[in-house]
Amino acid sequence: MKIAITTTVGNLDSPFDPRFGRAANFVIVDTETDEWEAYPNPALNATGGAGIQAAQFIAGHGVQAVISGDFGPKAYSALAAGGVQMFLAPADETLTARGLLARYQMSQLEQVSAATSPGYHTPRGRAGEGR
Repeated sequence: MKIAITTTVGNLDSPFDPRFGRAANFVIVDTETDEWEAYPNPALNATGGAGIQAAQFIAGHGVQAVISGDFGPKAYSALAAGGVQMFLAPADETLTARGLLARYQMSQLEQVSAATSPGYHTPRGRAGEGR
């Protein structure tokens, strides 16, 4: 099974990046072989649709699960449509990709069943503005 983890640097000992669509990197681990590869997020600097683009990138690499700290509605929909399971990293801890992988393997991460944030593009501008 291939699992993607959002990271700040491209390796297993990298600190976790809590953003999905704007994560700096994705570390993709094959749990059957323990091999991993790191990829810069091609959607990092997208002017819009970063969550969708990141989801397409992940799905294109055959990933079946992703671990991150936040999934907006568009990213959630795109990942769910691709059959990719989503898991939340603990918000109150500083973890590495390796640590999150270990927690995933011990079934210690919450599986996401809906978007975890309202997203950044709302009819009134960025989420939280004008409220």
